[in-house]
Amino acid sequence: MSQLTSLPVIDLSAVDREALHRAARDVGFFQLVGHGITPAEQARLLGTAREFFALPDFDRNVIDNLNSPHFRGYTRIGEEHTQGRRDWRDQLDISNELPPRVPEPDEPAYWWLEGPNQWPPALPALREVTLDWMARLSRVAHRLLHELLGAIGGPEDFYDDAFSGNPRNHLKLIRYPGRAPQGNDQGVGVHKDYGFLTLLLTDEVPGLQVESAGGFIDVPHLPGAFVVNLGELLEVATNGYLKATNHRVVSPPGARERYSAPFFYNPRLDAHISPLPFPGASDATGVTDDPGNPLYAEFGWNELKGWVRAHPEVVRKHHPELTAG
Repeated sequence: MSQLTSLPVIDLSAVDREALHRAARDVGFFQLVGHGITPAEQARLLGTAREFFALPDFDRNVIDNLNSPHFRGYTRIGEEHTQGRRDWRDQLDISNELPPRVPEPDEPAYWWLEGPNQWPPALPALREVTLDWMARLSRVAHRLLHELLGAIGGPEDFYDDAFSGNPRNHLKLIRYPGRAPQGNDQGVGVHKDYGFLTLLLTDEVPGLQVESAGGFIDVPHLPGAFVVNLGELLEVATNGYLKATNHRVVSPPGARERYSAPFFYNPRLDAHISPLPFPGASDATGVTDDPGNPLYAEFGWNELKGWVRAHPEVVRKHHPELTAG
């Protein structure tokens, strides 16, 4: 694949399926417009994120994710890890609002990921704004997944059952506060996402980079667009015909802040991802063979793997039986 200079742009209001097929197959990333989310809705979400990160330390730390065996809540700057190194960002993790679940001895450990969120008393509007956002983006992502499966010649509704019940949708509100004091520029290290689709809303400050032809390209800000990338489960689903693409965030220089809000569209934790029937299946080259990052067809194990690696302090406190292997 030749080095990219920019990401493809896909219009969801009038989808060119051939263009969507190329973008998904050749790049694994694209800019999505025509999605129906208004600039006012986007500004409300990012504005609420800024309000949260502007709260005093005490009001953010009262919902520290160390309080949550379900990996929910606020993660302080430098406490999340990628590739074994600290990411210089802080964030708030929000998922489906469900009762706490403690797995029975004969149940998979990934059920720990199901449970309630933590909400800051100092910002009561956060709950409504973020849960509304997740509901809106779930509908956008549902349509996009149907278009994508159809674009490669598969049944559009093939994975609808996997998303029934309580799908594992997830939202992060993220602040990148500039470079680390030591000068490190790892906002978040090189990684792939765990699930099906990620829809990223970001401000105008650059930093996101996508791997291409052995290097990385900068992703420019396109007002009103979501940056979409394919996750590891679509690679599993298509036996490598579609591949999750490495990406990272380079911290903005100095003390310049960057805000983003990735939404992860994922199936139920216990969903087993059956192979998608589609014409190009015979051309699939298989999923990425990486002993350090095995890919699982049962989504919950794929997701738990990532959380255990990224949040070792939560694991030490609540789940010492789990390892980062």
